Amino acid sequence: MIRRFARPYARAIMDVVQSPEKANAIRFELARFDDVRKSSGDLQELYPNPGIEHDAKLKVTTTIGKRLGLSDMTMKVLGVLIGNHRMNDLDSVVEALAEMVRQATDTVAAEVRSAHELTKEEQAELRRTLEKKAGRKVEMIVTTDPTLIGGFVAKIGSEVYDASVLGKISRFRESLG
Repeated sequence: MIRRFARPYARAIMDVVQSPEKANAIRFELARFDDVRKSSGDLQELYPNPGIEHDAKLKVTTTIGKRLGLSDMTMKVLGVLIGNHRMNDLDSVVEALAEMVRQATDTVAAEVRSAHELTKEEQAELRRTLEKKAGRKVEMIVTTDPTLIGGFVAKIGSEVYDASVLGKISRFRESLG
């Protein structure tokens, strides 16, 4: 569920860069920064703390941004989020931007859980298969779930494609019913 406040930020990014591809690049840079932010308790406490000056927050953000090689546009977005006290909500902005990019490129998101880490070739084959089923381009979000025993489960919207060993066992049990 995308939080309502995040959509105007995503829309502003799309309007300024005027290209889904450029917006997508910013999205991935923002996500990389957010991963760093989430992995540090100090950073999670820094941004919402009203006792820390705005300039100090910008300085820390700039230092991290340079280390990550973030673009000027991404740094400007982070500056706006700091100014509006929304840094701890960065993941919502990233998700809203991802959804707008997918709409602009006629792409759907597929949440894929796989029993083991998929190779690049396996991911490419699975993407082609899901694109045939969905009738449009697919952006896969892949996670590993060893409880599936083997295979994968893919979810596109409300459609679920269960090709896991666990799913097959479950369907077999139901058929014995």
